[in-house]
Amino acid sequence: MKHSLGIWIWLLAAVLPAGAAGPSQAPVLVELFTSEASISSPPADMLLGKLDAAAIVLGEHVTSLDNSLWRDRFGLEATTKRQQEYADRFRLDRTFVPQMVVDGAVQINGSDARRADVEIAKAAKRVKVVPRLLWVDGGVQVEIDGAHVGDRVFVAVADDSATTAVTGGENRGRQLHHVAVCRELRAAGVVPLGGAFYELVDLPPQARKQRVIVWTQVGDVGAVAGAAMLGPADQQ
Repeated sequence: MKHSLGIWIWLLAAVLPAGAAGPSQAPVLVELFTSEASISSPPADMLLGKLDAAAIVLGEHVTSLDNSLWRDRFGLEATTKRQQEYADRFRLDRTFVPQMVVDGAVQINGSDARRADVEIAKAAKRVKVVPRLLWVDGGVQVEIDGAHVGDRVFVAVADDSATTAVTGGENRGRQLHHVAVCRELRAAGVVPLGGAFYELVDLPPQARKQRVIVWTQVGDVGAVAGAAMLGPADQQ
């Protein structure tokens, strides 16, 4: 009996494609809203680096804390706007950093490692529709089957890692280390009737040296229905 079970497990492994995941292993999208101008952000940036092995992470630097002493060179208006939309959705009085959003479903303090582990574990058990990504000439081919009609499809391009020597503001004198630094964030389209989304997302050649993250989401900041990533090692 043990031998039969072993054969079935071997056959299943042979049939499933590399990287195939069941519902309990569905990729989880973890967004961190952060700023180099905030003394509270470095611990959260470090935590995001640790979570990089357990989830698809995206460091979204905001401009809302920039000041005359320090301006975050990675800050984007797109991520700043996205955080405000999350604040409205979660009925928060104001935005704050560091803020972590797990699969668009729950927001927590970005430095709370225990809560992050709990929420990621919960999110990984949800059944999802994972996009298929393939590098082609001119960009990334995105293929999604069985998605929810009307869901938004988003694409982010992120630097794999970065380090900044801060010379002013609250983090003056510190070397700040970041992972998955968002450099571009844009909507790629909407899932049409039938639930199949097939689009070529135009990207510059240098994006092959970065991370390309694609996900579907209810509205602009609703629950994430599925996420996938191509890292630099996947894009050679």
